[in-house]
Amino acid sequence: MEIQESSPCHFKLWSELELHEFSDRFVIKPVESPDQGFSLSRFDGNIEQLDGDLGNTSGKVSTIYGVAGTIRLLAGLHVLVITSRKEVGTFLGYPVYRVMSMKFLSCNEASKFLTNQEKKDESYFMTLLKVVESTMGLYYSYDTDITLNLQRRFKLADGWMSKPIWKQADPRFVWNRNILEELIEKKVDGFIIPLIQGSFQTGLLKLKNSPATVTLISRRCTRRLGTRMWRRGANLEGDTANFIETEQLLEFEGARISFLQIRGSIPLLWEQIVDLSYKPRLNIIDHDQTSKVVERHFSDLCQRYGDILVADLTDKNGDEGRLSMAYAAEMEKLQNIRYVSFDFHHSCGNSNFDNIELLYDQIAEDFEKQGYFFIGKEGEVLSEQKGIMRTNCVDCLDRTNVTQSFLARKCLNSQLQRVGILSSTDCISMFSEDFEIFKNLWVDQGDEISLEYSGTHALKRDLVRYGKQTMAGMIKDGISALSRYYLNNFQDGIRQDAIDLISGRCDVNTSRPSSAQLNGFETFSYIPVASALLIGGLTVTSITLNQVGVAGRNAQTIVSSVICAGVTAGLMAVVKSNGRQICSKPRLCRLI
Repeated sequence: MEIQESSPCHFKLWSELELHEFSDRFVIKPVESPDQGFSLSRFDGNIEQLDGDLGNTSGKVSTIYGVAGTIRLLAGLHVLVITSRKEVGTFLGYPVYRVMSMKFLSCNEASKFLTNQEKKDESYFMTLLKVVESTMGLYYSYDTDITLNLQRRFKLADGWMSKPIWKQADPRFVWNRNILEELIEKKVDGFIIPLIQGSFQTGLLKLKNSPATVTLISRRCTRRLGTRMWRRGANLEGDTANFIETEQLLEFEGARISFLQIRGSIPLLWEQIVDLSYKPRLNIIDHDQTSKVVERHFSDLCQRYGDILVADLTDKNGDEGRLSMAYAAEMEKLQNIRYVSFDFHHSCGNSNFDNIELLYDQIAEDFEKQGYFFIGKEGEVLSEQKGIMRTNCVDCLDRTNVTQSFLARKCLNSQLQRVGILSSTDCISMFSEDFEIFKNLWVDQGDEISLEYSGTHALKRDLVRYGKQTMAGMIKDGISALSRYYLNNFQDGIRQDAIDLISGRCDVNTSRPSSAQLNGFETFSYIPVASALLIGGLTVTSITLNQVGVAGRNAQTIVSSVICAGVTAGLMAVVKSNGRQICSKPRLCRLI
């Protein structure tokens, strides 16, 4: 495959492709260069580069916008293609797109040779692929790698940009890294698109008639991908759930300023298994490797980012308090990391958002020393970011997003003052229209990250947007909280399996759904049974109580009502005590 270039030292991917569907194969080729491309056998998925002759051209033709990868299941290959996209802004001058829809092309004609059990397993895997097709928050560029932050890009060796984009990328943030392997092996570099999962937001500020662009790009780490309740804490390698690097990029008259923050689950071994409770118990796993896990996590961060400043926003009471105490105890063993515990709910609850300044007062000196990366108009480095702020709560969503947006605003004020847009006494909050744009960037980013991890919009959005909770905001938070409860208990098991399958955490040849059944039953079979028992019991109780009202205090009717109510209560207790069996849970992989 020849390199398509827009300049002698810049690699560019094909941006528009033709998909030809024949009875025996799929053919994918660039619109701009029809003599290049590759074919895939519909029988076994074998990939071959085109020799220039398609032969029979009577097949269906459609337009696609990229090949996201391939995955082999029991019966053959499945190719993930991008079927629609939306341009959402630019990164360092290059267009960035959001994936709007995807679909799998199945090369599995060999499925007829599977055994009955293999067909059942394959059917479940195909269900998971449907879930993968609806993955949210995927972004990419045909012209440049967007996995690397500005400071890391600047330090790359000369000629790096001439490499295929997949070689430029940071593997930690390539969502589809596992499913690119076969394409990489076939050397179809012009078709290989690294996707990030996270968020990409951009806004134009017009402060004092000095236009400046603010871009917010969040990159989700793929080392411990998962859903809110099924991926908590760290694994033994020190990788944490919901780990995200967020870069706020300010561009003004040719100058570029980058500010980085990170978030991630508390790097201990802990879990919170759904059991129908609104707030399942947190369980800290007693393991002799716990201290090593914490050490590995922070050693990796120090190598990548420099000095680490940790803000732990968890409560000091209840289960969160126990988790926070365990975290603090481990952090005392690390002499080179500064750890600050700040009970966000206690300090900033009841709309006392201004109390976030209490946290800033504790960290201001170290935070400001970390600085930011600043490239001048001539490409000269004027300053570097020497460390990074790591913020966490329990989910690393709502409280974390509020705090990170506050710190990002502090940093943006400093940057705008340095480039001369604002005076030393000005701040962005004094300019209502621009401040609204900035806040919306962070609200939208928080929503997107939350949707990917928990399935709902972020909570506490009003704190970012207005600096206080509103009644409408509390109602929306309540609806989102209930939605999280339902999704976490009854949907996220299959979503976790889909993530594990596409990320390569489970092997289809060894991780079969048939071998992961619970007590001989499929997990979902409990849900209708439990629902029927509860609804039936409540209905009978309601009818008998109504009879009491109609018939007066008939002793027999009252006794019947009491018995039905007791039976219903008993059924509810049985359902609750078997909550873990009733809830949707992953069937392919172990948690840790």
